[in-house]
Amino acid sequence: MKTIVICSGGLDSVSLAHMVAQERELTRLISFDYGQRHRKELDYAALCAQRLGVPHDVIDLRAIGAALSGSALTDDIDVPDGHYAEESMRITVVPNRNAIMLTIAFGVAAARGDAAVATAVHGGDHFIYPDCRPAFTEQFEAMQKAALDGYADVSLYTPFVHRTKADIVTEGARHNTPFARTWSCYKGGTHHCGRCGTCVERREAFHLAGIPDPTTYEDLTFWAEAIARKERA
Repeated sequence: MKTIVICSGGLDSVSLAHMVAQERELTRLISFDYGQRHRKELDYAALCAQRLGVPHDVIDLRAIGAALSGSALTDDIDVPDGHYAEESMRITVVPNRNAIMLTIAFGVAAARGDAAVATAVHGGDHFIYPDCRPAFTEQFEAMQKAALDGYADVSLYTPFVHRTKADIVTEGARHNTPFARTWSCYKGGTHHCGRCGTCVERREAFHLAGIPDPTTYEDLTFWAEAIARKERA
């Protein structure tokens, strides 16, 4: 099945791209520049496309991102430290981000004759990101069926939506994903900070999966403290 993968350059989406390349017919990667402070993730998406030998489209959404103000990912607001399950992480929500990206990806798929759009939303995202939840992905696909009725038949592929990030690490390893060539950190520094929500979740996922983490973190111990706080809450 001809499938487009929405790829940020992060661990989840790069693992998904490698999985689709082996199990389906990967046609291209599509990424979005919405003015995120960790824009360097797009370089890792480009490396993934080169590695898998498919085209890579980067869609410029910076004007839209500027209008979706109030997020630590796009505004001059400090990215909080801690686990995703902490209330403070809500400041990293970019409203309708996935809905906007998926809408564009479905349009690209319909225009190019692809049968599916794949996105790496997963169970760990459900707490703070409403457009990562099963209720959203199911209803979004139904909406797109109506939007493209009579023109194209494009499905939404979300193999991780009911699974954990540790499951993604396991699947990524099974499909030979080069984890060191992925970028998760929301702070966009030289190395992963080891303290923001994506770093904590990334470190935890490797630990739970029992797979060595090749990532260089500036803070090597904060993740355990953040998980302990989550468990006490």
